[in-house]
This record gives sequence, structure tokens and C-alpha cells, in this order.
Amino acid sequence: MDINRLSRREALRAVGLLAGGAALNSGCASRVKPYVIDPQAQSRSRQRRLAPVNVAADRVIRTVVGLRPFRTSGFVVRAESLADKLLVHNYGHGGGGMTLSWGTARLAADLIAESGRTGAAAVIGCGVVGLSSARTLQRRGFDVTIYAKDMPPETTSNISGASWFPSHVIDEAQRTSAWDAQFERAARVAHRAYQLLIGDEYGVHWREQYNLSDADGGDGHTPWDYEMLRDLFPASRELKRSENPFQARHAYVQNTMFIEPSVYLNALLRDFYIAGGRVRRIAFSEPRQVATLSESVVVNCTGLGARELFTDRELMPIKGQLTALLPQPEVDYAMVSGGLYMFPRRDGIMLGGTFERGVETLEPNREAEQRILAGHQRIFGGMR
Repeated sequence: MDINRLSRREALRAVGLLAGGAALNSGCASRVKPYVIDPQAQSRSRQRRLAPVNVAADRVIRTVVGLRPFRTSGFVVRAESLADKLLVHNYGHGGGGMTLSWGTARLAADLIAESGRTGAAAVIGCGVVGLSSARTLQRRGFDVTIYAKDMPPETTSNISGASWFPSHVIDEAQRTSAWDAQFERAARVAHRAYQLLIGDEYGVHWREQYNLSDADGGDGHTPWDYEMLRDLFPASRELKRSENPFQARHAYVQNTMFIEPSVYLNALLRDFYIAGGRVRRIAFSEPRQVATLSESVVVNCTGLGARELFTDRELMPIKGQLTALLPQPEVDYAMVSGGLYMFPRRDGIMLGGTFERGVETLEPNREAEQRILAGHQRIFGGMR
């Protein structure tokens, strides 16, 4: 047996057999069984083992509620005049605020650049869209002050499930070619920006997400947003039946980024302060108060607050609710099944599955909580 012609793995295996006495008698060598690589065995050894989530009522640590700022015609990035100021709107992202934040911040900053204004800028709002807009302007040389009623961890952004996917951002019938172009640019800019923040410092990580379905074949319809951004979800495929640990007939895996809001928002706020930014706690009730600010550029990132502050009656709340279980470090994947989803984070296992259009209360829906827990118990209780 010529060890020089073996691969490193084969050589180590052969040396191990010799050292262990598996191939030697007391004085002479006996035959050594040839080491045969079994492709099927290798495939089995690499098969992903998914730990089931322990979904038990006594493991619930909190239930939280947030109101998504939704517009049927999609988010707004638009410039207008307010007295002697340039007012740039950047709000109404629905369920895509965390996902699109860096992209729409870039669009807003580009509108400011077109105006030729420089110097000081005000950002209204300290959620993810406000912080991303503030950091983008700082990078372009502006002296930025954030004016906000709430700061992390009190913002709506802190309640986000925060997977990187721009969900529920527009009613599909309202799409236009101009809005689509703006949306796609924002999504691609944001996706690239988040890739540069991967790691524990910002709480941004790539994870496998398993999408479950019992439908065979489907109707051939791919959601427009996924179709447009398909290339941003690498290594997507359907699991073979032997690989699928779920009871669902079909499991599709894709890779996407997940953001931990409590870590991420604090890191953005830290970066904003380090770059010389200031925050003032204030609540504006009408545009003329905004007009009294000393800054000549104002970016409105008030989310649902723009409904009253700037009389945008198209804005509506969409209530979302998350139930958090005790953390399980061994659960390192995400799952989506119908209207249910599970996202693992260091601050807990997030279980979701509500989308209450037009509901404005921040009180948890206990019936929905029980439905979410029972649905996830069925999914993870049936794993093999």
C-alpha cells in the first residue's frame, strides 16, 4: 500500500489501523482490507441534524406586541419643502422596516445630495429606519441630531422578528414600475449593508430557514418579491425525503440573514454617538414644530407616527405578536410553516404567526398566543 498515493483522510485512516494493531500479527503483516469510500455513507454523515424546539407553556418568558406601519401603496421616500427646510420622508415600511432600512436610508440621502444641502441634519425617529438614516448621513459628512419620543429598547423595531425578508410592504395590486425599481434598489443596497455587519457585535447572522409545505406541485406562482430577489437567498433547494425531519411532505431550505434587534439597535446607537451624534427626547404633534428646528434638512422616520404628524391617512397599523421561549443554543435554524414561524436568538426562541390588519391595541392576544404555541408544538413534536 503506497501511502504517498492516498488522500490525507485515507492516509490518516490507514495509519490509525496500523497503530491500533488491526493489520499486524506478532511477526508478519496480514492482509489489510482495502479502505473503500462509500459516497452514501459520507452523505449520511454530513446530513443536517436539527434539534427540535421545546415548546412548553412553562418555558414562555414573554409575549410582546408591535404595530407595523403599513401603506397599501408601499413605503414613502419623498422630498418636499417645509418652510425653509428640505423635508425627506422615509416611512411606511410595513413588515420590511428592519430589512429595507439601509436601502431606504440610501434613497433618502441621495435626495438630500440632489438638493445640494450640507451641514446639519435632523432625523425624527430612533427606530431602525431613523438610526440607519442618521448613520448614512453621518457617513456623508452631516452633523446629525435625532429627535425622538422613544429610544431603544422602547421602539417598534425592538419587537421585530427581524429575518431579512421584506414582507408585507405593499398591496400587490398597488405596485407600479417606479415603485418596484425603488423597492428593488433599496432591498439590494440593504442586503449588501447587512453582509458587512455579520457577527456577534451587531447580532447579524446567516441561518438556514426551512419552509414547510404539504402541497404537491404548487400552482406555479412564485411571490413577486421572492422572484425579484431570488438570488439573495443562496443555496436554496428542496430537501430529499430522507433528509426531511419534519412531518410536512415538503421542506425547502434557504439561507438568509437574521438580526437580533436588542443587540443590533444598541450597536447602531453606539456608533451614532461615537460619530458625534446627539439625541433629544421630544414628541412632535404638528409640522410647524418641526419647522422650528435649527437644521436645514429633516428626515422623517416616524413610522406609524407620520399618520398624525404629517396627516398620512393611508397609514394603518398591522399588529404583530411574538411569544418568546427560553433560549436553546442547539437550535440554530429557522422554520416557517404556513402562518407560523420560529426564529432562534440569544434572547429567546421567537414564535410568531399573527398579522392583524387595522388592529391598534398593544395588548397581547391570548387566544393567538395559544394558537401559536399549539401550532409549534405539533410541528416540533412530530420531528424525527
